[in-house]
Amino acid sequence: MLTDSFGRIHDYLFISLTDRCNFRCLYCLPEPEHDDTTDSMFTIYSNQATTVAEKMSADEIDRIAGIFIAEGVRKIRLTGGEPLIRKDARDIIERLGTYNVELAITSNGMYIDKFIDTFQSVGLKSVNISLDSLNAESFHQLTGRDEFRTVYRNIELLLKSGYHVKVNMVVMNGYNDNEIIDFIRWTESTPVHIRFIEFMPFPGNQWRPEKLMTYKDILEIIAQKYPNLEKLEDAKHDTAKKHRVKGHAGTFAVISTMSEPFCGGCNRLRLTADGKMRNCLFAGNETDLLTPFRRGEDIVPLIHGNLAGKYAMLGGNVETQWEMHHTESHERTMMGIGG
Repeated sequence: MLTDSFGRIHDYLFISLTDRCNFRCLYCLPEPEHDDTTDSMFTIYSNQATTVAEKMSADEIDRIAGIFIAEGVRKIRLTGGEPLIRKDARDIIERLGTYNVELAITSNGMYIDKFIDTFQSVGLKSVNISLDSLNAESFHQLTGRDEFRTVYRNIELLLKSGYHVKVNMVVMNGYNDNEIIDFIRWTESTPVHIRFIEFMPFPGNQWRPEKLMTYKDILEIIAQKYPNLEKLEDAKHDTAKKHRVKGHAGTFAVISTMSEPFCGGCNRLRLTADGKMRNCLFAGNETDLLTPFRRGEDIVPLIHGNLAGKYAMLGGNVETQWEMHHTESHERTMMGIGG
């Protein structure tokens, strides 16, 4: 069993398949790489992309995941970068689908239609899609890709196929905050679950306080249009504060990463594409599991040792202005950690 010093059992593992992405969302990719708008839609972006030798192979992901499962992990979420651009993504999904765990994925939605048969064959039922605008032009500006219709069609495909679909929207003041009501309106007759996420600071993403829309800000905007809100019960390990407009088929929630405590009941661990274990999204350190694993060493003590150093909340970052510590691991972008 994976238990930290606060008695919290950790049974949920995020595995980043790659730190590369075919989108270039401005809150994720460092700004200097965001200026060129002339390149091909198939260009893959990362400011710290691992080489083939550095990243975990499909077999290594399978075997290391098996070690975590033997230690008590019961749910695995595949992330990136964009996990589905990896050439052996299908093989990895099929391998992990043989374990007795709940399997989920977070994607930008571009290639869902090419993988939905694989999702169905392994019993993957929960899909999170990153979608920060319901307007094609704004989507293009935010992601650098003119692929809104593709992503939206794939969300419709998932819903029609019976999937539990969460849509992650990073809310940024002056960029897409004017679409909050559009997303709520979407839930009226569609069983989609919106996750509004407060904009977080990561290296290179040009975070500034004036871009932040807080939980309170978002809820006030929604309540002005829909006063008949009801607060839904949050599960023990939820990081999102869940709500519903009475009578709507879908729900919404806010992940208050910046303005209010949101992770005190955390049960999550992270494994980066290059085999580093992080006990928190905001952790100031990480443990290399891949190198000793390749040497044939037992990595279980390393896993427990990393977890023993976990802080109560926010990776120990308690500064009111959220100044990120300049440690080596904090030089990772969101893509490098795995969202």
